[in-house]
Amino acid sequence: MAQQITVTCYAGFKADERPTSFTLGDTVFAVTEIIDRWYDQDYNCFKVLVEGGTQYLLRHDLNEDAWELLQDRDEEV
Repeated sequence: MAQQITVTCYAGFKADERPTSFTLGDTVFAVTEIIDRWYDQDYNCFKVLVEGGTQYLLRHDLNEDAWELLQDRDEEV
């Protein structure tokens, strides 16, 4: 189940190039590594590693300019 999240991104060559951190509830997770990324016409997806070693799957809906957490620490990534 997807959850809406707030994401801070690095904007280099293009806007929202890659996530650098995201907020879920009151917790901020710093992204330490982009493990994988893939692009679709409507979405950009990022499999990320955060401080502490947990992996998350983030999706940026390009049409809505909204970010979602697709899998959290309780689900297999």
